[in-house]
Amino acid sequence: MSVAVLDEPRTIAQAAPSLSRVDEVKSSKVMIVDDESMNIKIVRRFLELEGYSRFVVSTDSREAINLLAEEQPDVLLLDLMMPHVSGLEILAQIRKQAGHEFVPVIILTAVSDNETKLEALELGATDFLNKPVDASELIPRVRNILTVKCFQDQLQRQKADLERYSHDLEDAVRVRTAELEASREDVIYCLARAAEYRDDDTGHHVLRVGRYAGLIAEALGLDKRVVHSLRLAAQLHDIGKIGIPDTVLLKPGKLTEEEFAVMQRHAGLGKRILRRLPVEEESQLREHAQMGHVILEAGSSPVLEMARDIALTHHEWWDGTGYPLGLQGEDIPRVGRITAVADVFDALSTKRCYKPAFPLEKCLQIMEAERRTHFDPQALDAFRSVESEVVKIQLEYADECR
Repeated sequence: MSVAVLDEPRTIAQAAPSLSRVDEVKSSKVMIVDDESMNIKIVRRFLELEGYSRFVVSTDSREAINLLAEEQPDVLLLDLMMPHVSGLEILAQIRKQAGHEFVPVIILTAVSDNETKLEALELGATDFLNKPVDASELIPRVRNILTVKCFQDQLQRQKADLERYSHDLEDAVRVRTAELEASREDVIYCLARAAEYRDDDTGHHVLRVGRYAGLIAEALGLDKRVVHSLRLAAQLHDIGKIGIPDTVLLKPGKLTEEEFAVMQRHAGLGKRILRRLPVEEESQLREHAQMGHVILEAGSSPVLEMARDIALTHHEWWDGTGYPLGLQGEDIPRVGRITAVADVFDALSTKRCYKPAFPLEKCLQIMEAERRTHFDPQALDAFRSVESEVVKIQLEYADECR
């Protein structure tokens, strides 16, 4: 056996950027496997005269596969008729191994029958050179094959660079998207809390309503994205209270009819708060009975669009006796019907200035009594189906004792 590795290994990728295509080709690593050492010397000498300097050679065909894996040559010149392992057997093994499927293989052979050549082609031979090797055929064939190989390697490097860049960009986008989503959720929560602080600081009410609404939506089988949006949007259901005078909003006793009419305006106000309007239109809406019919109509955000519907319709009743529009049944947006269940339950189950907190069973009894009058039966059933999760939310987001 004889194995020789000539010169320091270096890859095309390590070559200086100023190398020409010819220099890149001639810096390629050439592997020669032939049981006759004289044949190897002849082929190598021809190539050296053309400027090739990196060679891996072996006269033992049994070592060819391992040597190929270790040295990763750019082209293999392979003899066919060798003891122990033939060139055809080596070629077959090469094409079955991952990473070697496309290594160019030039067959060196004295065999002239078409059957052998056809078999070599079927196994993936790239080209043929007849023995004795003629330099006028060897040089251009090796050069042409390596030129194509250089282009293929360059494309693979560019592809790998592009994939790395794409992955880095995707990671950056994911991070930025997560940051923006977190910021959006924080802004929504802070805005919702601003309204709650005007209403005698009702603690975690907005968070609980959002969570309850999300549970109901999940139980109804709504899309995960809708559930997530609803969990956020429902927190803004009472945003319109920002525009209600303190004398009405903070009154501890029962409201008069006139005061209750003012309180009802918070539904419409809520829809207008997040909508950009011309000054003239805002002025007109202030005088309109449905003052917030357009409160949350700002931008194209799906969450804000949903929040507008919720703010306007979460006080509508299934039987049409709610406010501000007197909508009935399925004319009420589903998100409004869902939030109505969540909002009323939280009002019943927590302490307010005008009432104590009711236990779970009493809350459910009160709400059941208003099935098909106040509440959408499906939304109420969905809420009841997740009672255990409701209790977890009550515990997790319980208000601090005052």
